[in-house]
Amino acid sequence: MKLLEKIRVIDMTNVLSGPFATVHLSLLGAEVIKIENPDGGDLARKLGNVPNLNKDLMGTSFLAQNANKKSMTLNLKADEGKEIFRKLLKTADVVVENFRPAVMSRLGFSYDEISKINPRIIYCAISGFGQTGPDAFKPAYDQIIQGLSGVMDVNGDERLHPLRAGFPVCDTVGGLNAAFAIMAALYYREKTGEGQFIDIALLDSIMPLMGWVAANLLIGGKPPIPMGNDNFTAAPSGVFLTKDGHINIAANQQKQWEDLADELGVPELKTDPRFQERDTRKANRKLLTPLLEEKLKTKSTEHWVKVLNDKGIPTGDILDLEKALTGEQIKHRETIVDIKEPKIGNIKLFNLSAKFSKTPAKVETPPPRLSEHTEEILTRLGYTTDDLKRLKEKMVI
Repeated sequence: MKLLEKIRVIDMTNVLSGPFATVHLSLLGAEVIKIENPDGGDLARKLGNVPNLNKDLMGTSFLAQNANKKSMTLNLKADEGKEIFRKLLKTADVVVENFRPAVMSRLGFSYDEISKINPRIIYCAISGFGQTGPDAFKPAYDQIIQGLSGVMDVNGDERLHPLRAGFPVCDTVGGLNAAFAIMAALYYREKTGEGQFIDIALLDSIMPLMGWVAANLLIGGKPPIPMGNDNFTAAPSGVFLTKDGHINIAANQQKQWEDLADELGVPELKTDPRFQERDTRKANRKLLTPLLEEKLKTKSTEHWVKVLNDKGIPTGDILDLEKALTGEQIKHRETIVDIKEPKIGNIKLFNLSAKFSKTPAKVETPPPRLSEHTEEILTRLGYTTDDLKRLKEKMVI
């Protein structure tokens, strides 16, 4: 049995935050029916760095988070499209959308209306700022939220600040938050039989991830200082130069610091009043780093990673993305798997990162072609071959 077996999700989402939420549900075994506009479908189908895939409406951005889903095209502005959608809602457990607030209401499918059709349904709306409030109707892309949330303020250093995260962190965290909330609502429904409305804001979702940094300001009264690759909680903790590149060292505990000083051959630093205590080390990190790097630059990153880790000092190489994605630990964990797409061939996709002992979950089918499952789904709803032909002629599907 799959964890979400017999759970049907109506996925109205586009691009990233919503599809990232629903791909977690599809990997867990839910039947995720992706409702797409007959005219081109999800915008992500045209996004990516492979032009031929974009033209084929299978862009890499779409492939990244739509495995195990079914694609159905439906024009919700047409009366017959609305009728089909109502029939689908009666069979569904979850609806997820990431339109701007009120879009679904204008189509006649607010949560209140949908709950009349199916009182047990869980409706999750993902938006930049939430469904209410002074900013609710403002446009919101990931970088906009990074700027408004403070994320860009805590990145970078004195040379490059503010600085965005190198991937759409707000969209992905918002999607993960939505998946978590949907699972919680399904658990509640299991106990009570009641569905409910979930309001997910990207702005709300990202801020708690800055809990430690925010607490220093909210409770300690100290705003963040752009520190680049240094860890604000401890020193020495950050990125350091070696003979042939860079290394991450996180000597966050006092013993780790003292062992590091011994391994680098600078035991005198342990009793130096500038570096003896944690807080004084933090205050004097710019004096400490060159003293450590003088020793680190005598040998390779590979050497220091082994020596320091063997001593119990958390240390690691800094890999380029290709090496990171092909590492032995990643292979062992099956974090990335191959799946065959009929026209493209083998593609590499991320598996579900949670490992369940009794209900294992994995990528089983490739991301769907646009409208690949429309006929299958409508046939199950009772539509005939003639009905399908008529609906296509009217551009309902």
